[in-house]
Amino acid sequence: MPKLNAILETALYVDDLARAKTFYESDLGLPLLMENKRMCAFDVGGRSVLLLFLRGASAEDMAMPSGTIPGHDGHGPLHMCFAIEPDELAAWEERLRERDIPVASRVTWSRGGTSIYFHDPDGHVMELATPGLWATY
Repeated sequence: MPKLNAILETALYVDDLARAKTFYESDLGLPLLMENKRMCAFDVGGRSVLLLFLRGASAEDMAMPSGTIPGHDGHGPLHMCFAIEPDELAAWEERLRERDIPVASRVTWSRGGTSIYFHDPDGHVMELATPGLWATY
C-alpha cells in the first residue's frame, strides 16, 4: 500500500472572505500565502496550508492551463484543530481574550493534552490542542 505522509491542505468555506481573512491573519497570526476573489491560503506552521473559500465560489469545476480542479463546497459548522506547544496554551488563551474571542470549551484529555475550543466568524469550531490528545500527538 502506498503511504500517506500528512494532510497538506484543509479547507473551510466562509460567507465573507474579507472578514475571514482578517480573523485568520490578524487574530490568529497566520501568514497569507495568496488570495484572489474566491479564496485565500495561509501557511500553518510551515507544514500545512489552510484554504478559505468563499462559500459557493468553488462549487463548479475550475479549468486551469495545467488541469482541472474538481468543484467543492461545504455548509454548516466545520471543525479543525491547530497543534500548539503546552507552554503556549496560556498565551493563546490571553490572545483570544484580548481579541474578544470567547473560549467555548476546555477539555483535559486522558493522555495529558489540553484543548480549548472557540468559533471563527462563520461559526466553524476551532481547536487549539497541546500534545497528549492522540496516540500520534
